[in-house]
Amino acid sequence: MSTRRDTVRRALNDSTGFRSAQDLYADLRGAGSKIGLTTVYRALQALSDSGEIDVLRTDDGEAVYRACATEAHHHHLVCRKCSTAIEVEGPTVEAWAANVGAQHGFSDVTHTLEVFGTCAECVAGDN
Repeated sequence: MSTRRDTVRRALNDSTGFRSAQDLYADLRGAGSKIGLTTVYRALQALSDSGEIDVLRTDDGEAVYRACATEAHHHHLVCRKCSTAIEVEGPTVEAWAANVGAQHGFSDVTHTLEVFGTCAECVAGDN
């Protein structure tokens, strides 16, 4: 499985944005790989579970995946059209989440935050 996992990881590393399992499968098959869709899903799950890749849900609920440049906690600014993603820090968000948790007596507070919009390149292409 590690060879298949490496194949999926490399495909994600070659991408600038979040990708669905089906997109990765189509790319890999188009490049001549014999990998199966179920194997792609299993590899993505294993990579996500180990923290090697990030996963988020799109507006329509689809899981999409990305290999990130950092293992440190971060958020993503994601283009709705081309799926390009930029890693961003959010110190204000971090402080807000900690404060909300503390105000309500919670500890070990975690959160997820993704910001969606349209990148400048996609906006320019629409003009």
